[in-house]
Amino acid sequence: MNEPSLLFKKKNMILIGIDPDTKASGVALYNKEIKLLELYNFPFFKLYDFLKQKDIRNVKVILEAGWLNKGNWHTGGSSKTAATAIGNKTGANHEAGKKIEEMLQYLNIPYELRKPTTKKVDSKFFEKLTGIKRSNQDARDAALLVIGY
Repeated sequence: MNEPSLLFKKKNMILIGIDPDTKASGVALYNKEIKLLELYNFPFFKLYDFLKQKDIRNVKVILEAGWLNKGNWHTGGSSKTAATAIGNKTGANHEAGKKIEEMLQYLNIPYELRKPTTKKVDSKFFEKLTGIKRSNQDARDAALLVIGY
């Protein structure tokens, strides 16, 4: 995936969806007026470098905030070890999201927190929806935050 390009050459509002992850967060850039969507995966500091150079007058970030959900139970048929591993990974992703929120505040970038939905879409459905052939789950989740699916 290349550096974001065409979207920021336009004067329209850009929505940036971020699905936090400990290794590389899914990032979707969406220009609603021209219906242009770009997908990326940025490690934490690359995300910081990317966000700090944006014109905040034309940007709004929508950050997936799983920590806003009331419960976080992963016991459905899993062993205690598997449930613990899932819980640890989920907690780490929540902390990554909270750090991204802190980054947005520090950079004075407008944002909203959004609870995740249980809707996960596979790559075939996502391609039908957007025309984008290659994507991973984090980037698709970020895209769903901004395209209004």
